[in-house]
Formats: sequence, structure tokens, C-alpha cells
Amino acid sequence: MSLSKQDGTLKGFGMSGTRFNPVFSGLPTTIFTVMSSLAVEHKAINLGQGFPDEDGPLAIREAAAAALREGPNQYPPTRGLPALREAIAAHAKRFYGFDFDPERNVLVTSGGTEALTASILALAGEGGEVVLFEPAYDSYRPIALAAGAPVRSVKLAPPGWRLEEQALAEAITPKTRIVMLNTPLNPIGRVFDGNELAMMARVLARSEAVAICDEVYEHLVFDGRAHLPLIGFPGMEERVIRVGSAGKMFSLTGWKVGWVTGAVPLIDVIAKAHQFITFTTPPALQRGTAYALSNEMDFTLGLTRTLQDNRDLLADRLARMGFDVLPCEGTYFLTAGIGALTNERDDDFCRRLVREAGVALIPLSAFFETGEPSHLVRFAFCKKRGLLEEALDRLERFFCRTGARLMGT
Repeated sequence: MSLSKQDGTLKGFGMSGTRFNPVFSGLPTTIFTVMSSLAVEHKAINLGQGFPDEDGPLAIREAAAAALREGPNQYPPTRGLPALREAIAAHAKRFYGFDFDPERNVLVTSGGTEALTASILALAGEGGEVVLFEPAYDSYRPIALAAGAPVRSVKLAPPGWRLEEQALAEAITPKTRIVMLNTPLNPIGRVFDGNELAMMARVLARSEAVAICDEVYEHLVFDGRAHLPLIGFPGMEERVIRVGSAGKMFSLTGWKVGWVTGAVPLIDVIAKAHQFITFTTPPALQRGTAYALSNEMDFTLGLTRTLQDNRDLLADRLARMGFDVLPCEGTYFLTAGIGALTNERDDDFCRRLVREAGVALIPLSAFFETGEPSHLVRFAFCKKRGLLEEALDRLERFFCRTGARLMGT
């Protein structure tokens, strides 16, 4: 009996993909998987997927290893080990002045995506609308739709990607339950400023919605800018939850340790959803993260400086090749226009680069529901300096070899 076929049917069971949850059965393979597979096939340097190519501090890993050896390795409390919740609250106090009760205002999750999933499931409800800002991190929409929550989009426009009050106000209806705010914003590196956040707070205050703030890149903010959590704005203390991630802070993305902080009524209902998704998070990794938050923030702040240098190198050399480099204020990612190089769509351009130049990128159109605009590509610069330089060398050799500024015409 064949259990799987390429057309998505199950031989011998009389079932097809139409019988499954259409949110997931209808999803294509993610662009990250596609480009990463092409990178392996063509031995390309992968500047598409956003994870560092070096692990974080050894001391953090040793703390987790010691906890794994010494135990206990049984179920920890579903809301997280007290030591980690205390460290998360202390971090929020140190950097933003927030007074979170570790027992009541903090929930530990198995990564940022699980935190987002639990929060959307808990706070949206069947028929409750979710507002997204596009380009949007790709997990938001399918999670909301799977929860039965219709999605409304506010489309930001390059090169500034600014949030406008009229567009936000028009997107929010009496049925809106959640506004998703990602700052610093993956995939474009936008950091929303105080004026935009104050405006968002005013609009939210007139609605029935709460904000889920995806702040996993909170320390990766460049050029002396400040990360401003929306929860700190007037009237937002009871209307906002914050999502954080140890993986982004300490270059340990595979650990999948995240958290949610916010008002007690919101955390209580999110915790009820969390208990039926992962229930808890490995205790040794929680202990390692508690150690990191208390002892290794210098690594995180130094990482910001290193990544800013990488961004500057990337922006300078791409501009000299003819890319239209857009501002990058934070995150791992830089966006550039390809209109002066090709009349191809961004996805076709990226596939050609990985085959012919040996460098993998991500087309930005993948982060818009409509697939437009289609003239922008995303570079991940969370890589070793030497690897980044080699990728740039490959691109320069490719453009020199082709001898054409308008490829595909």
C-alpha cells in the first residue's frame, strides 16, 4: 500500500487533499525551503534563510549541558521555570523599565512561533479579524486562518515602509481582535518610530483589538536607534502582549525558547492555549536561557555592532553592483531593488542567481499575499564576515561575466 503520492492523495484510503484543512493542504512549499534546497543543489552560499552560521557563547551551552546532566529532566511548570521567568522580567526591567511579575505576567514558550500561535489562538477566536502589516512574516496568516480568524492587510510601501494612520484605521473594524506588529520588522529591517507607535496606540484605543507585538529582534537595532515597545505607550499596558526569543538574542535559533509578557488577563488565556500546543519547553534549555539573560547580554549587544558592520559592507558593495539598496534599520535582513539589473520577477531572478552566481536570496514577493511588488530581494547578513565577502565576490564575478546590466531582456 502506498501511503503518499505526489498528487496529495492517499492510495487505499479514498482521501484527497480536499478532505484536509485547506489552510495547510493548499500551502505551497515555503520559499525558504525552495531556495535552501537550490542552494544545496548548486553549492551556493545561502543568504536566504535567516539564521547565524555560528553558535552563541559556549558558557550558555555549558549551562544548559550542566542542567541536562544534573536534572531534573521531567516536566517543568507549564508557564516556565521560575528562574527563567524571573530572568525575563529582570531583562524587561533593565532595558525598558517594565515591572512584570514573573509569576503572573510571563509565559515561557517553545520558540517565538509557538508564542505567536498560542497568542493568536487565544485572543482571536472564530470570526475575530486579525490585521497584518505587509510584507509580513510568513507564519502569521496561516495561523490566523487556521484559527478561523479572517485576515485584513495593511500594505506598506517602499522605500520608507511607513505606517499611515488612515490605512490602519480603515483596516480595523468592530470585528478586529488582533493587530500584529513586528518591530524590528522581518523581512525588511524596518524599526517603527515613536510617532508611528503613538499613532498606533491612539487607533487601538478606539477599537476592541489587542496588539501582539513580535519583538524577537528587539536588540538588533542599528545606528543608535532605540527599540520602543508599544506596551510602554499610554493606554497600552492592558492591550499589548510582547513576544521575545532567546534564539535571536544569543544566536541559538535551534533551541526554540521564547516567551510572552503582558497583562494578566491576556497571559492567562494564552497560557491555556499553550498548554495544549507544547505544554512546556525543555528544562535544560530554559536554564541555559536564564543564565544567558542574566550573564551574557554583552554578547547580544556586541552582536548588534557586528551585524551593523555586516549590513554596511553589504549595502556598499550591492549599491556598486547596481542594486537599489533600501534602508535597513534592524534585524538580520537587507532589502534591495533589482529594477536596474533585470526585468525579471524577483523569484525568477533569485532562482537564476542561485544557479548561475552561486548565491541564494529570498524574493520579497513571498511576504505579500498578492505576490507584489515583485522587484525586491532580501539578503540575510547574519553570517561570518568571510562568507559574506565570498558571496559578494561571487555576485560581482557573475555581473562582470554576464556583461549585461539588463538581464532577461
